[in-house]
Amino acid sequence: MGKNYKESVKLIDKNTLYTPSEAVELVLKTSKAKFDETIDLALRLGVDPRHADQQVRGAVVLPHGTGKKVRVLVFAKGDKAKEAEDAGADYVGAEEYVQKIQKENWFDFDVVVATPDMMGVVGRLGRVLGPKGLMPNPKSGTVTFEVAKAIDEIKAGKVEYRVDKTAIIHVMIGKKSFEAKKLEENFHTLMDAVVKAKPAAAKGQYLKSVVISSTMGPGIKINPVKVLD
Repeated sequence: MGKNYKESVKLIDKNTLYTPSEAVELVLKTSKAKFDETIDLALRLGVDPRHADQQVRGAVVLPHGTGKKVRVLVFAKGDKAKEAEDAGADYVGAEEYVQKIQKENWFDFDVVVATPDMMGVVGRLGRVLGPKGLMPNPKSGTVTFEVAKAIDEIKAGKVEYRVDKTAIIHVMIGKKSFEAKKLEENFHTLMDAVVKAKPAAAKGQYLKSVVISSTMGPGIKINPVKVLD
């Protein structure tokens, strides 16, 4: 534990469940690293991810973006490849990128978009893209013929959320350099999406815990009840 971390911990009452606005103010106060730290959320949900009908997954465009430059790889051909290039995709291609990923272990991208007709090609990468959370998926809008729209949304700050096998969602909502108000608006936009994505099969309390933290800072607990106010 470094000196800055210990000082940050003193600012937080670990027995208190803070309101979202209080937590955002605190996370900014406890972000003491010299670089622009990422602000993350960890949501523990009352679901059992082992069951297909209790999966929670989706995507949402944060009103103020994430503060991160996102590199987009698009699998497309013909007119759709041209559309992707014009929309600002960082890499556009087909089989050559499958080869590059498989043979060179190349991963200089953050999001993969594919047109539906290219999924047979992209499917060959399932074993390497899947574990990294990079496999295109219709639910997150990354398998689509509307490639320009998908790229625009991703570049504007679209984030994916997906419950892991421990029933936790990890997602970034911005950077330390953001104003508190913008972080709070991003927070509420994400939480609204996750709450709306509640599976019908989920019983009991849905939001078990909500914790916000910066890259190098301690976690700050948010009252799940206040999230829904």
